[in-house]
Amino acid sequence: MAQFEHDWEKVLWKRQVYPDNYIPPRLFLASLQRNPNFRPYTYWALVILSCSITQHLAIIFIFLAVFVRLKEQALDPRTLVCLSVFCFFVGYFTWNALNRNQELSGRYAKHLKTLKTSIMMFLALMSLSPLLRTLTAATSSDSIWALAAVLFSFNAILADYTASKPEGAHEGLFSVLSMNAAISASVVLASRLSTDVSVFALMLFSIQSFALFPMLRHRLQSSPIAVWLLITVGLSASAVVLIAKLSRTIMWLCFSILLFVTLVAPGVLLWAQRYKNIIRGPWDVAVPKVN
Repeated sequence: MAQFEHDWEKVLWKRQVYPDNYIPPRLFLASLQRNPNFRPYTYWALVILSCSITQHLAIIFIFLAVFVRLKEQALDPRTLVCLSVFCFFVGYFTWNALNRNQELSGRYAKHLKTLKTSIMMFLALMSLSPLLRTLTAATSSDSIWALAAVLFSFNAILADYTASKPEGAHEGLFSVLSMNAAISASVVLASRLSTDVSVFALMLFSIQSFALFPMLRHRLQSSPIAVWLLITVGLSASAVVLIAKLSRTIMWLCFSILLFVTLVAPGVLLWAQRYKNIIRGPWDVAVPKVN
């Protein structure tokens, strides 16, 4: 059959002496592709990208440290409220500084809408604080700790760590689920506090940490690398210092997790990249290309 290979054509509509699945041996591996669209990583580029994960984990550790201090009455909830309000204004002014190209009239309307939304959220949390404080009164503390751990794990796994997002793009399903998991964990933890003011302070801090800060983080990823690294180091150091005053063992665990995610995990990914081996060829199912 090899002497007739020059008459072979890769078509199905033409009657040929070859089977439909026949390919000449000399052409079988001619279109073989190994690792198409392969883009090699670099270590420091991966470290920069991993900073968003480090920041998110640091926020979770900071929130847990704040909760423990409120529960042990080592932190005045009014101080936390003032700090949350201050952080809100700092974040809002930073957001506006990154959106300088917006028209003045549209910016004024957005300021007014943000002010109304903030006041409504503030009043809603104040009115719901007594209800949230007694929400899980009939549930054991062990169940609350386990539920909070699972919810924060879901929050960290489903969070959106993409480096950039198109202008005006809506939050994805996983981002919404991640935020809901964190807020739910905050609610069950707040129900273990002793005063309504503490519940209000913790929930206000939770909304800023898990609803507002992720949106600001996406904008900050386009900032200079030095600023991005400074934010990462600042959040990580704050988390380690706050936890160190509670438990040395947990502090070292927190430090190890942040160090592994930031510096070790990129190296592991870079090492594993050499074993990547994707083979493509004419035997694969055709993939349509849509413009």
